[in-house]
Amino acid sequence: MYSPVERALHVQDMVSSGDKRKYYRFRPAPFYGGIATADCVGCPLTCVFCWSGFPRDHPEKAGDWYSSQQVFDELVSIAKKKRYSSLRVSGNEPTLGQEHLINVLKRVEKTPYQFILETSGILIDDQYAKALSNFKNVHVRVSLKGACEEEFTHLTGCDPEGFKMQLLALQNLKKHGVPCHPAVMVSFSTPEKVEELIGRLSYISSSFYVEEEHVMLYPLVKRRLRKAGFLP
Repeated sequence: MYSPVERALHVQDMVSSGDKRKYYRFRPAPFYGGIATADCVGCPLTCVFCWSGFPRDHPEKAGDWYSSQQVFDELVSIAKKKRYSSLRVSGNEPTLGQEHLINVLKRVEKTPYQFILETSGILIDDQYAKALSNFKNVHVRVSLKGACEEEFTHLTGCDPEGFKMQLLALQNLKKHGVPCHPAVMVSFSTPEKVEELIGRLSYISSSFYVEEEHVMLYPLVKRRLRKAGFLP
């Protein structure tokens, strides 16, 4: 069992430095009606259902370094070609390297594009949420790893306090008026646990849209699930 914050700080040192951050690809994606996507390197969690392979597990070796301007230019180029209205950083954990992310958002702020920030929320403390509140065209999707502390630990191998940190991220975002919603990995949860979680989320905001996320059984994901005993 590991601390998500300690791991985040360790990985962050390998994948970010000031305005620069490591990425391993840029691509158009069909989600959100079409979105230009930059896939970053490195994550503080080791979810058993994660589809990211080498870039998550070997952040010191994966990807190449890009400045915030380069990332912005790549995203806008894809969006223009595909006539998309949304941009995002995905693939691993975008909040690693706050300076870089904020600089990307400053550039997006001057455009009509919407930016979708997909995150586990582990690093979104009060200060981080306040920084995100400066941008009118950012929406944060906090991906909850299970429906409770026990499931979170089972799926990530991480200290169960990490689940409370995910809920606190939502609380911090709502406090500072940042548009956000929770997405819950429900493939390993009972309906009762999901209902209990929705009740807990209602204390943070009664207006939350709770997105249900289901595991995608890519070959790598199958191997990980089988190795962890989730599949026969």
